[in-house]
Amino acid sequence: MRALISVYRKEGVEELARTLADLGYEILSTGGTADYLRKHGVEVEEIAKVTGFPEILGGRVKSLHPVIHGGILYRDWVESDRMELEELGILPIDVVVVNLYPFEEMMREDLSEKELMEFVDIGGPSLIRAAAKNYFRVTVVVDPADYGWVARRLEKGELTEEERARLAWKAFSHTAYYDSVVSGALKEMLSIEEPAQELTLPMKLSKRLRYGENPHQKGYLYTDPFDSLGVARVEVLQGKEMSFNNYLDADAAVRIALEFPNEPVCVIVKHNNPCGVAVGRDLEEAFLRARASDPESAFGGIVALNDTVTPKLAKELTSLFLEVVVAPDYEDTALSELSVKKNLRVLKFYGLSHTQDLKKISGGFLLQEEDTSLYEQLKVVTRREPSPEEMEDLLFAWKVCKHVKSNAVVVAKGRQTLGVGSGQVSRIDSIRCAIRKAQRFGFDLKGGVLASEAFFPFRDSVDLAHEAGITALIQPGGSIRDREVVEAADSYGMAMVFTGMRHFKH
Repeated sequence: MRALISVYRKEGVEELARTLADLGYEILSTGGTADYLRKHGVEVEEIAKVTGFPEILGGRVKSLHPVIHGGILYRDWVESDRMELEELGILPIDVVVVNLYPFEEMMREDLSEKELMEFVDIGGPSLIRAAAKNYFRVTVVVDPADYGWVARRLEKGELTEEERARLAWKAFSHTAYYDSVVSGALKEMLSIEEPAQELTLPMKLSKRLRYGENPHQKGYLYTDPFDSLGVARVEVLQGKEMSFNNYLDADAAVRIALEFPNEPVCVIVKHNNPCGVAVGRDLEEAFLRARASDPESAFGGIVALNDTVTPKLAKELTSLFLEVVVAPDYEDTALSELSVKKNLRVLKFYGLSHTQDLKKISGGFLLQEEDTSLYEQLKVVTRREPSPEEMEDLLFAWKVCKHVKSNAVVVAKGRQTLGVGSGQVSRIDSIRCAIRKAQRFGFDLKGGVLASEAFFPFRDSVDLAHEAGITALIQPGGSIRDREVVEAADSYGMAMVFTGMRHFKH
């Protein structure tokens, strides 16, 4: 019996190698792994001696030889294979233990293209794929976490074909991920913008979640090797385990908060939509104003902040039942204050980068660029221009509206949301919803503004906004009835701004 062991990450492999040696396996290995195993008391035969051919090209070619691949791909249930191996003097290889050059880690280093490409493993994936293809006879191990149980099963002679098949599935997943990382790195290096005809997106399992959107659904968190930032990589400082929905809502909240990089802002999200957003002189004031926007919906919400949390703010946060607080940093005494709420999830967020937006549909996926723009051009289309205060509020409402599920409407005043209408099947219903919510909590809408993420199809939107006391509107424009809508605004002395860019969010 023979086992081939060639690993880049060597820690722990000596235990599996000793077990195999004790079971009578001849251990074959390449240079670095062979040295490591000998130092740990395991007798090894170097591959170069078995093949009769030295490692060449600085180690680029080691195991790519018929003696090795013939020994792995040999089918003991095919008589012609048995006769051919006997004729050529090739011995079967029954176990293959391989892990690969650390391309993923090295692509984050400051290497030239030629230097980086040296970390593309060739022989390793070939060995893995050959062994996985022949799992009916060969055991392939790519994950160090599997060393222990595989060794125990081999000791007892109980490793089943089904278990070998599962190891093969894991092996093919491993090489597919590896190749997709290499492909993605080349895409970045070459600044390729066109879509790939054949696309595999690399994702690495970060954790198993308690469940998905609902308790009867399984849920998992995967990370993108090309994105070192984002909510998937937050540091959980305290609280209960993050849920599937917590991650979704925290991501929605953070995206809005980052629209306001230069002023204190607080965002409160419920069910992936903002229920309160406000700017303040400091974060505490921003939180109090955001909470006041919709105090009922804020209960059990997710709060995102764009600066360091102070003890004073932490005390206010603990006065309300919240699921998650996410911020770029916390003062030590603020963390102590937050710790009184043992179940409150406190997250430290390191920033956001923009890559691709992937959505699942039946039978496939939709892939698009992320929506990172705000407007094409601000154009006042009414006779009256917005006042400076109205323009500030219009831009504030527009930034929030961009992140609300369509049909989306935001009513704001003093850079505070007063009402949010989301997810309605008609725009006029979203406007009614936003106005009713603002009125319900006693806000005076006179002098307020309204943002709509897509154009007004009819003038009734303007009529309704005017009746509520709203004096300025912002929308993309582009309706066949734009003139009628603008004339309605002019008739009421309202100001209207076109952005030239819509922000549908489905």
